[in-house]
Amino acid sequence: MAILPIQKTILVTGGAGFIGSNFIPYFLDKNKGYSIINLDKLTYAGSISNLTEVAETFRHKLIVGDICDKDLVNSIFKEYKIDAVIHFAAESHVDNSIKTPGSFIKTNIEGTFTLLEAAKRNWKTEYGHKRFHHISTDEVYGSLGDTGFFTEQTPYAPNSPYSASKAASDFLVRSYHHTYGLNVVTSNCSNNFGPKQHDEKLIPTIIRKAIQLDGIPIYGNGKNIRDWLYVLDHCKGIDQIFHKGKAGETYLMGGNNEYDNLSIAKHICRILDDVKPKKTGSYLDQICFVKDRKGHDFRYAVDATKIKTGLGWEPIEAFSPALIQTINWYLKKYS
Repeated sequence: MAILPIQKTILVTGGAGFIGSNFIPYFLDKNKGYSIINLDKLTYAGSISNLTEVAETFRHKLIVGDICDKDLVNSIFKEYKIDAVIHFAAESHVDNSIKTPGSFIKTNIEGTFTLLEAAKRNWKTEYGHKRFHHISTDEVYGSLGDTGFFTEQTPYAPNSPYSASKAASDFLVRSYHHTYGLNVVTSNCSNNFGPKQHDEKLIPTIIRKAIQLDGIPIYGNGKNIRDWLYVLDHCKGIDQIFHKGKAGETYLMGGNNEYDNLSIAKHICRILDDVKPKKTGSYLDQICFVKDRKGHDFRYAVDATKIKTGLGWEPIEAFSPALIQTINWYLKKYS
């Protein structure tokens, strides 16, 4: 079998985490002319086991290290002649950011700065040809009421140390385009769900607590609303933005799946009642309410018109079938 020529080498940061580890196999399968250098610190939220699909390919190399390590990042740019960056790496759990905000400031702000500086230093006059794609979140826009949607023109209003650190990193990326001419794009997405998400997140927690016959904790009254985007749809959108997005622009991605947290818990419990029934009763009986977290945003919802009309992307995975796939993946993991 002929070996395909490698045309470009991309530095993917945080590629052993949830979204990154779903993105890498998809991207390499779709784009045969790329190789990926995957820089990941392998904190609690990342795992080598997330990368089994690409373990045997010569087009993926994992480097365990910190994006805040300037010497390491610069050496990667030089040794592997990095042509582009897709930057996933971030501390991302809001509760953790409330307890220990310092690590979020360091990774999300200082780490992004380190990557931007390395790109500026190593790409020099090729700024316009080598792309830096920054992955962010809709949480930077704050909280919505009962109506309305976030758009690319929505003013930033972060309400947690996590979202504030991501907002700061977004602005850093923007500044390197306007000040230095770096070819950047930023994408902000709604809540992702799917395989490989860390156990601490809402959907895995509901599944895990249910089958362990523990209380399923829901913050406050459970009426906080999120727009849910299946992770593979997000990966497809990132690919579109990376290849076709306009330099300096921001693109929002959402799944058109608005549900409050209590509805998500009930939906999962009803599916589990069908696919893994308890000996007696329903998993719904395990739902309990706990003290709401500080600064809990009420509602997120995304208007993805810009990427749909400009780049031809829209989510295609229906929510319920994708949620069933996700539940089945976690049932295997937790069995």
